[in-house]
Amino acid sequence: MTAGISKPPVSPDRLPALRRRIQAVLIATQILGGLGIAIGVALAAVLAKEVSGTEALSGLASTATVAGPALLAMPLASLMARRGRRAGLVLAYLVGALGSAVAVLGATAGSFPLLLAGLVGFGAGSSANLAARFAAADLAEPDRRARAISTVVWATTIGAVLGPNIAAPAGESVSGLGVPAAAGPFVWASGVFVVAAVMVAVLLRPDPLLTARALADPEETAAADGRSLKAGMRAVRASSRARLALVTVAGSHTAMVSIMSMTPVALSHHGAGIRLIGLVISGHIAGMYAFSPVMGWLSDRLGRLTVIGLAVALLVTAAALAGTAGPSHGQTALGLFVLGLGWSAGLVSGSALLTDSVPQAARAAVQGLSDFIMNTSAGLGGLAAGLIVSQAGYGWLNLVGACLLLPMTVLAARGALRRA
Repeated sequence: MTAGISKPPVSPDRLPALRRRIQAVLIATQILGGLGIAIGVALAAVLAKEVSGTEALSGLASTATVAGPALLAMPLASLMARRGRRAGLVLAYLVGALGSAVAVLGATAGSFPLLLAGLVGFGAGSSANLAARFAAADLAEPDRRARAISTVVWATTIGAVLGPNIAAPAGESVSGLGVPAAAGPFVWASGVFVVAAVMVAVLLRPDPLLTARALADPEETAAADGRSLKAGMRAVRASSRARLALVTVAGSHTAMVSIMSMTPVALSHHGAGIRLIGLVISGHIAGMYAFSPVMGWLSDRLGRLTVIGLAVALLVTAAALAGTAGPSHGQTALGLFVLGLGWSAGLVSGSALLTDSVPQAARAAVQGLSDFIMNTSAGLGGLAAGLIVSQAGYGWLNLVGACLLLPMTVLAARGALRRA
């Protein structure tokens, strides 16, 4: 008999307390995971330049970190579909820890290919943070599902803000050990990921996904093949709302990554220094995470489609502001802040709609498919962004970013018409 669906591991009267405890564990590990990623990302490009000896190859560092979660998304989804969230989250954090260690080894040995391989594994650690939002939704009541997702997304703010600020002490901590200072953050990141993995393994009990299956309709969860990746794809094909959710998450993320990744370059072309660029990106990150609870509340109260429409409006406004800013650093900063808000609205509402739209048995597989498409699309978008800016300019990149939202807009409009 499949584990987790024979007998509910918790009685209904204990569910509220279990929801609070599961959410607290996810928030704590989300902070740690966000901290681990932010520490390393702060100096990934610098480390790549030091090891490769050329600035031209430093951009491969960000490509490697984006490739990690895309490569791990489907195997992680398969594992969680069979074994639950705990097994998947632990694996993702441990892969992140191992990748960080390999990156340190590559930097110490002066091997650029080994460094890139490590950065792929390091980036894969962020898969745990992505999957955590769905773990928060597993036991949430349907009318509070978006808020549960958004609260866990919000927790990333703490780690994302703290990470870059402790990169310097992390670098200093390895002085005298034969490890480059720029690799110090990856030493710390490895340790942080291990702590997060241990916390999940020990505290995330009972498993939220297996518990949700146990509490669901037995006919919906009985068939093991209903949890396969192939079954997840069938579930998406059968649901127009699931397709809209996938397009929303992927479109919002790709537009955001494409525009954000080239904004520092555009700012530098107009005379902005490193400190100003850092402030603009910090404001962008605040828009991404700090207001996610607001997006969750709106999504639950006003409906998923309404907030998807808000996401489109915010992202288009952001592209217009940033794309026409020129030498106005203030307008660029405002555009990047609004871009973060639009991403938050799209991620929260799209993730909630995706969970709403597919059967319980197929959710883990479909959610993994969503993360795979999201990260793959963003990786391609990031690569294309550099080509567009070099050939046509930053304004054209923002126009292309806005055009990426057309499929999302059309599907959302169709969904609204069907409900009317």
